[in-house]
Amino acid sequence: MSSAPDAPVGTERSLGQLVSAASKEMSELVHDEIALVKAQVTQDIKRGAIGSAAFIAAISVLIFSLPMLNFALAYGIRTWSGWNMAICFVLSFAANVLVAGVLAWIGVIYAKKAAKGKGPQKAAAAAKETAAVLSNVKPHPRAVSPSGAPELEAGQGAKAVARSSS
Repeated sequence: MSSAPDAPVGTERSLGQLVSAASKEMSELVHDEIALVKAQVTQDIKRGAIGSAAFIAAISVLIFSLPMLNFALAYGIRTWSGWNMAICFVLSFAANVLVAGVLAWIGVIYAKKAAKGKGPQKAAAAAKETAAVLSNVKPHPRAVSPSGAPELEAGQGAKAVARSSS
């Protein structure tokens, strides 16, 4: 008697059905691991893009704000303190460098997070581990009754096997 590939445990299944079910599940496993690698790579690229954007923003702020901010800040410091104009311009430049430094620091943080991601390496290691486990699996010979069904030893019952529902 033959049953469908996803038939309940304890019913007979032909060798072809077992091989077909194993091939299908192996294919699903490979597809799931590929999807995992894609998700991890996407996350690492996103972190790297945020870090790059922060660096670009830091450079843009430094370049485009220097002339206007330096003059406005220098004249503001001069009005407030009465100091020499050269000192006021140095202080306004220092304020611009401080803002650019904070933005660059944010960029460094995100760049380090992207470098530590190692998503593809984790997925590749998991795939290798799965392949190693599957390569060591060997069929266990069982005694076959005249009717063609495997015989179970006394006291040994069929155990249910969990299956993915994908």
